[in-house]
Amino acid sequence: MKELLLPELAESVVEGEILKWLVQEGDTIALEQPLCEVMTDKVTVELPSPFAGTLHKRLANEGDVVAVHAVIALIDDGAGGAATPSATQAIQDSAENPATADMTLPVQAREEREQMGSDEGGSIVEATHIAKADDDSASLFKTFANDEEVKVRGLGQKPAQSAAPTYRNEGRVLAVPAARQAARELGIDLATVRGSGPNGRIRVADVLAAAQGAEGQRQKAEGVSAQAEAPAPAAQPSAISHQPSAPAGKLAAPSAHLPAPVQYRTPKGFEDRETRVPLRGMRRVISQQMQASHLYTVRTLTVDEVNMTKLVEFRQRVKDEAKAADVKLSYLPFIFKAIAVALKKYPSLNTSFDESTQEIVQKSYYNMGMAVATDAGLTVPVLKDVDRKSIFDLAREVVDLAARANAGKLQADELAGSSFSVTNIGSIGALFSFPIINVPDAAIMGIHSIVKRPIVDEDDNITVAHMMYLSLSFDHRLIDGAEAARFCKEVIRLLENPDRLMLEGF
Repeated sequence: MKELLLPELAESVVEGEILKWLVQEGDTIALEQPLCEVMTDKVTVELPSPFAGTLHKRLANEGDVVAVHAVIALIDDGAGGAATPSATQAIQDSAENPATADMTLPVQAREEREQMGSDEGGSIVEATHIAKADDDSASLFKTFANDEEVKVRGLGQKPAQSAAPTYRNEGRVLAVPAARQAARELGIDLATVRGSGPNGRIRVADVLAAAQGAEGQRQKAEGVSAQAEAPAPAAQPSAISHQPSAPAGKLAAPSAHLPAPVQYRTPKGFEDRETRVPLRGMRRVISQQMQASHLYTVRTLTVDEVNMTKLVEFRQRVKDEAKAADVKLSYLPFIFKAIAVALKKYPSLNTSFDESTQEIVQKSYYNMGMAVATDAGLTVPVLKDVDRKSIFDLAREVVDLAARANAGKLQADELAGSSFSVTNIGSIGALFSFPIINVPDAAIMGIHSIVKRPIVDEDDNITVAHMMYLSLSFDHRLIDGAEAARFCKEVIRLLENPDRLMLEGF
């Protein structure tokens, strides 16, 4: 009997959702035969079988969120004999048959069960890290729960660690970036923290609990005599005027608890007129990405408009050449090119903020995320090195990426690495929008419908022009409003003068 583990499907991916099983229990399977579809926050893939044999048991259901390296199925390879149950499988079996739990659990599994059961009220099944649709125990986004700090900036001085910890992890320490940041600021050795996340991954709440324990040990060590030597406390000034500020060169981050989510209740008398659908698949990934954008950026909007008349005429003139080169020429390649040129002049818009190190990441490459609306939901493939490609090359790549996004055929590396993003709301007729920043990018530009409107030209004559709104959402922690406005003006200058764009864009 062989265990099928969820592999590492891409760099930094720690979990995946089982979208669909392609084989049933008892089916004969061949080597490399696709067994199931798995979705991560980067890509959807078919998981091939590393063994030939028979699918003995599926341990993860469709809709389950599974941690990397968790067992999702058992395969009978025909070698004979029963496989020794892993700690993960034994824990799950013990949950299904608690009467025999202690007899079937290996030592490691029993210890894990004891650690997770009594103190935190967790069930034994949680130790498998296979989460149900309404369970976030296997999701890194549990950092957003209302019992954890979003950030730890300003929590106070680093507590002295006077007592030796009772727990120490001698292997590789797994921790979310926010937890590493918290540990650095609070002086906590991550190797001494017991993680509550998938595969023992350390979350922010784990670090805060360790910090509170260390502070309690310090106060106990100081004893009552230290209090006797202290002078009488003076009247306390306003707490607001003495809030700790971020160190020089670092951006301040919130430290307040998130409010509890609003509890939905069905209106009385309408119970039979509602249908509930689990949040899963692409919609779950989109939800998590949008929540991260909302919590970890300071979103601001600037709006402008561009006269596209000359570019409309230019595109019309080169249509025959594009057709001869088998190129479907839209306005997007010109817009991508103009943005890349403008980013070189205003580099703060081509940055990211590393939350774990509190550093601004400045980029000398220009990769455009292109929002594509598919039947499954919104996805953002990335055009790499836009500044180094011709308009025709970009046009081909736009069509190719959009087609494969709709077919669900994008690779993981084609969905990562953007430095700036663009959403083309105008392609479906929208006149105006407030785009959501595609974290970790610092900004996103929304482009809208090109419509004929009357304008007043430089000679005070009323004329008809092809006009389009631009809406730029940006992270105000990284970008000043004046620079964002100047960036938009630079994009407008290039789009309104296609000849300049052709000269400066290469």
